[in-house]
Amino acid sequence: MKKISPVMAIGIFLLFTIFKAQAQTNTTWQTKAIETYHVTVAFSKTTNIIFPYSIVSVDIGSRDVLAQKAKGVENILQIKAAKDSFPQTNISIITADGKLTSFLVDYDNQPSVLNLALTGVGRQNIISIPSENINQEQMEHFAKMASESKSKARGIKDKTFGIRFKLNGIFIHEDIMLLRFNISNQTNINYDIDQLRLFIRDQKKSKRTATQEIEILPVLVQNNTSKVAGQSDNTIVFVVPKFTIPDKKYLAVQLMEKNGGRHLELHVKNKKIVKAVPID
Repeated sequence: MKKISPVMAIGIFLLFTIFKAQAQTNTTWQTKAIETYHVTVAFSKTTNIIFPYSIVSVDIGSRDVLAQKAKGVENILQIKAAKDSFPQTNISIITADGKLTSFLVDYDNQPSVLNLALTGVGRQNIISIPSENINQEQMEHFAKMASESKSKARGIKDKTFGIRFKLNGIFIHEDIMLLRFNISNQTNINYDIDQLRLFIRDQKKSKRTATQEIEILPVLVQNNTSKVAGQSDNTIVFVVPKFTIPDKKYLAVQLMEKNGGRHLELHVKNKKIVKAVPID
């Protein structure tokens, strides 16, 4: 039997290594597209998406869309527009079963569906929940009553450069609270609204203390507008889930001008909230 020389052994080893590397290089990976769903959102209404498992993380493609988990539950995501109209964006959600769900998000002032539930194996299907469950008509009725009520809250106001902003009515009906705002433009320059948002914030005591805030998203906005014309005023009613404010916190209401500097903010204490006027 012939002996294999060291040089030949090294050659065989190198040849084997090359063939193995080529085999690994030629390995093909299969890709599978994850279905993307579509949802529309509005500035004045909240869209609810119900998942079969708890929500672990949410990634939003644009600041023009607001999102939060519904209070007290882990599998409902509430989304709405931060302003009137925006280019298409997306939102991605990972749930506790390890699945990724992706939505394309477009703006629609009157979304046809406000509640979605994901069902089926692999979540191939989305079904809508009947609108009767949220009683939209009833909320609109009470919002109109709040808008026309003569009852007034006092002392909650701010002003800057001819713009006056007031919270002049706080109302309650069972599990919904209605906040009535008035924006008065005493200048000849139109006031274009960029954002009108509500937050519960910590009272800042020290620069070393990190402050926290929770945004309250309205389920309905009555008489919503994106502009207050010069020398005019506008009344807007926010319908929100009922709430009170914990100790050492306050309700902040931000009104920001689009492409301008006339920004205003109201600070509301709990003693004002608990005096909400009932409407029936």
